[in-house]
Amino acid sequence: MATNASSAANLWPAHAAQDKDISVLPRIFEDAINVAIMQRRLPADIQLSAAAQCQSERPWQFSWLGPADVTLIDELYRRAPQPEAATALIDDVLLISQAVAYLFDTQNVGIRLRVLNEAMCPRFHCDNLAVRLVTTYLGPGSQWLPDTAVNRDGLGAPRPGQPDIVRDPSAIQTLQAGDVALIKGSGWEGSENSALVHRSPTLTQGEKRLLLTIDPA
Repeated sequence: MATNASSAANLWPAHAAQDKDISVLPRIFEDAINVAIMQRRLPADIQLSAAAQCQSERPWQFSWLGPADVTLIDELYRRAPQPEAATALIDDVLLISQAVAYLFDTQNVGIRLRVLNEAMCPRFHCDNLAVRLVTTYLGPGSQWLPDTAVNRDGLGAPRPGQPDIVRDPSAIQTLQAGDVALIKGSGWEGSENSALVHRSPTLTQGEKRLLLTIDPA
């Protein structure tokens, strides 16, 4: 689930939807919602499959643009660092990819599955696209800010006199491994000035993260 460091008395942001059922994901189409989170606990077989792919000493990345079908499965097996242990992970990637394709009525999806050993986007930012799905299989999840904790004047490339983006550090939310989140970017019509502000988590020395992102294409 998504967590925060502030007291339990803090209210859940009105612009964020979360539930343990997949039916929460279509709420991303609501004008007032800029993040929809399906909370889930990863089954043990997926956890083990994901951990096996992270045994490589060097970062690894898989990229795909095309249909979520048997060709995707074949390519994932061909490219996986540990293909003999990849079945549970690949099945899950396929299921999520097909859900994205169905939800956004598209034949093709853009997929990136990456083993990271450092933060990919450590600065809070908005994506310059319409929507992106993110889920972390291993390691800490993505962090995001409630709208009330954001100073949007601080967004963008660093510049002299730039204000801090974060108004309240205690309000930072963190997705848990397994959570599936749809995040609106500034390319979503009507969200040019209200896209979700988020970042990659900081990794400790020797820590690894297995991240999946999917864009409707």
